[in-house]
Amino acid sequence: MLESVTRILTAVSDFLWGLPLIVLILGGGIYLTFLTRFIQLRHLRHAFDIIRGRYDDPRDAGDINHFQALSAALSATIGIGNIAGVATAIHVGGPGALFWMWISAFVGMATKYAECTLSHHFRDFKADGSAAGGAMYFIEKGLGPRWKWLATSFALFTVIASMGSPNVVQSNTVAGNLRGDLGVPTWLTGLVLTGVLALVIVGGIKRIGKVASRLVPVMTVFYVGGALLLFTLHWRLIPAAFALIFHEAFHPTAAAGGFLGATVALTLQWGIKRGLFSNEAGQGSAPIAHAAAKTKEAVREGLVAMVGPLIDTLVICTMTGLVIVITDAWRYLDPQTGEGLNGAMLTSYAFMQGLRPVMGSYGKYIVTLAIPFYAFSTSVTWSYYGDRAVDYLWGPQARTVYRWVFVTFQFLGAIWSLELVWNFADITLGLMSLPNLIGVFALSGVLVRLTKDYFSRKQSRTR
Repeated sequence: MLESVTRILTAVSDFLWGLPLIVLILGGGIYLTFLTRFIQLRHLRHAFDIIRGRYDDPRDAGDINHFQALSAALSATIGIGNIAGVATAIHVGGPGALFWMWISAFVGMATKYAECTLSHHFRDFKADGSAAGGAMYFIEKGLGPRWKWLATSFALFTVIASMGSPNVVQSNTVAGNLRGDLGVPTWLTGLVLTGVLALVIVGGIKRIGKVASRLVPVMTVFYVGGALLLFTLHWRLIPAAFALIFHEAFHPTAAAGGFLGATVALTLQWGIKRGLFSNEAGQGSAPIAHAAAKTKEAVREGLVAMVGPLIDTLVICTMTGLVIVITDAWRYLDPQTGEGLNGAMLTSYAFMQGLRPVMGSYGKYIVTLAIPFYAFSTSVTWSYYGDRAVDYLWGPQARTVYRWVFVTFQFLGAIWSLELVWNFADITLGLMSLPNLIGVFALSGVLVRLTKDYFSRKQSRTR
């Protein structure tokens, strides 16, 4: 039964992630980059000033400060996509897929700025005083009641997507990795994750923001530290690794156990697909978190948001990709199956090989320990995204039912097959992106007006 479902989901995913959606995401990012006059380069320093709290005002309306909003959004994006997603892209698309992840991240910074600025500008406040935003709000309020159907579509896709990419994929990867490295039964991992998740999500965005602002920096430093140690040991191989990535982006060859007929289109497809899965630019998820930020200036929160793809993809995903390429793990064939490694197991094997001179076979446990934290933080924040979408669709009384369904899917993901959950995740990502990007493009004139107004005021200029 599951095999039949997997085949169906694979066919749907391949169709959805054909050339049109890739052109929409990549082309849309390029369009927004030129529309904002390369805002991701010109105002990056100002963005970091905002994150450091230079412009924080606790009297402003909202639920969390700029840093907590970025941390909450990053806790959703810095997850399995940075570990397993990059590995899957290289497994299927070769090392060149990493190059296209870089491209998607660079133009994605402009996309993230646009969608989060609009989300904050058109946000709403509920009866309890909490902020609510996202594509469903900026589509309905910005384009008018006639576009209510599009806003509703986005909210519905968000609810479905919250069960997929940030939920079942995360728990599946944690369960598979703990079973492979420590022999922990998948059902036991699923039960533990489900129980802890249920205890956290009842606290809402304020608790999530506080947890994320502490958890994200710690888990990122831990994982990045392991990668930097590996780079120190093999620094002579880094230039060749970059050269291979650039070469393979336009002249791809088959990865071990991956695709047979290597093509640029397939490499690009997997780079863009996994790039979106990792940084979520254009997907419409992060704007829900950034709408809760305490500020009167929507542009400020948009600038904070655009740092997300920089940290997530251009830094952390690059480190994962380099670890896999430097160690040649992408060429490795399992002697028992004759197939190449995939997902987190590929990244784990790469760390083990690269750190063997100083850690023996224990290097793989960097991935083993990082994955539960990455996966858990992603699931927690995405539960909030789905919560806001449910509130928009059916009102606050539906939140309790949604939360129980969400934690149930956390358990199911731990015991389902890898291919099934990844295809389900890809489909839901694509479906979310369509209405969000339509709304962003339709409101691009508002975006330009807000941007010009903000930077024209003397008190808002960078120093």
